[in-house]
Amino acid sequence: MFSEPKAARSHYAGIMGSIGTLTPAEYATRQRTADSVFLRQGVTFTVYGDDQGTERIFPFDLMPRIIPHQEWERVESGLIQRITALNLFLNDVYHGQKIINDGIVPRELVESASHFRPEFMGVKVPHGIYIHICGTDLVRDGKGEYYVLEDNGRCPSGASYMLENRNAMKRTFPGLLQSLPVRPVDAYGSMLRETLAHLAPPSVIDPNIVVLTPGVFNSAYFEHCYLAKQMGVPIVEGRDLILKNDRIFMRTTKGLQQVHVIYRRIDDDFLDPLVFRKDSLLGVPGLVKAYQNGHVALANSIGTGVADDKAVYALVPKMIKYYLDQDPILPNVTTYLGVDPKECEYILANLPNLVVKAVNESGGYGMLMGPHSTKDEQEKFAERIRANPRNYIAQPVLNLSRHPVFQGDHFEGRHIDLRPYVLYGDRIHVVPGGLTRVALKKGSLVVNSSQGGGSKDTWVLWDDQ
Repeated sequence: MFSEPKAARSHYAGIMGSIGTLTPAEYATRQRTADSVFLRQGVTFTVYGDDQGTERIFPFDLMPRIIPHQEWERVESGLIQRITALNLFLNDVYHGQKIINDGIVPRELVESASHFRPEFMGVKVPHGIYIHICGTDLVRDGKGEYYVLEDNGRCPSGASYMLENRNAMKRTFPGLLQSLPVRPVDAYGSMLRETLAHLAPPSVIDPNIVVLTPGVFNSAYFEHCYLAKQMGVPIVEGRDLILKNDRIFMRTTKGLQQVHVIYRRIDDDFLDPLVFRKDSLLGVPGLVKAYQNGHVALANSIGTGVADDKAVYALVPKMIKYYLDQDPILPNVTTYLGVDPKECEYILANLPNLVVKAVNESGGYGMLMGPHSTKDEQEKFAERIRANPRNYIAQPVLNLSRHPVFQGDHFEGRHIDLRPYVLYGDRIHVVPGGLTRVALKKGSLVVNSSQGGGSKDTWVLWDDQ
């Protein structure tokens, strides 16, 4: 927000002329009002293993992040380039494996990925698209350059909070957004529905779409309900669906109704006990067979996790060059792979200076923040890396950008990232904005909600004037 102390960047001029004129007491009152609305509306998430309660209110900071038009254009182009390459990669991996045979991506790296699904080799998916909804995490360094931190190509969460954050801003500052050239995000629900409808079998003109949730104890249950409501489609659990004549039907008060598209918010492992985990009670027996035979579509497709494996992520720039013959518009963060002997040696020798991540963990779990870690923690991580080097990557500590966050009666700088949402149906939509996550703990670089992070509304401007 500031290029130097007390010098706000030019694209913040509009908001500084309105919100910036409030006294700390007036601003605190607005913040409390926004917080109470989040509480009443149950905008929550769940932290597994937390003994303080099942659900928490998602912390929201009122001061929005603003992204100027030209800056966003570059981000948008980079995200379109990236999801295009990722889908080409997945289609290739599950069919010809040309990129492997040409030696660009090691076969061992793909086949050892925990989310690689050999059962889907040769299976055609609707329109050849695997990742329909992607949430790519971006960070911005001290020089203003955006970097891709990771791709979330399985069941990315957070879109509901993006929408609710915007609603909170409208309620708290009526008329403010209309007075500024801020691009809307309200169409996300209809765009998501259009994206899903595009996947329906060709003979179906008006497809029945459902959101499949694991249930009320899932950390993102609020979001599952919210998005179903935004799209105007039913939310179902596995027990609400059955297989009949190789097709999936939903139990309703009027009898069975065929389902054509499922926006599944259940991981591959739990989708179908006849194919994956036999002990799963969350999925639908026979669902995979109906999917393989083209009678129902899934978003995202099964097996997309191989593309957002944190070790495979390191090779996305090579995928972009290989499939599109282009240089990446959005660079990766420099990444060292534990599976590479030389890079593993470097990781082990530099643990105090690196961020180490387990490739199959998310939500800020399984990480070592080198500069903030103890000797004992480093030694334990070194043992884990030596025991299973494929499971670890490491990255340098970036000087992440910060944004003012209101703390009681004043503002303090906190590190932020950005998760924009990309939808891939008949064309690619990038929602103008996304979820800006905030590390509410002073000095922390971890922004995940499960680690005490919060969020902000993200404003993308129509123009830079």
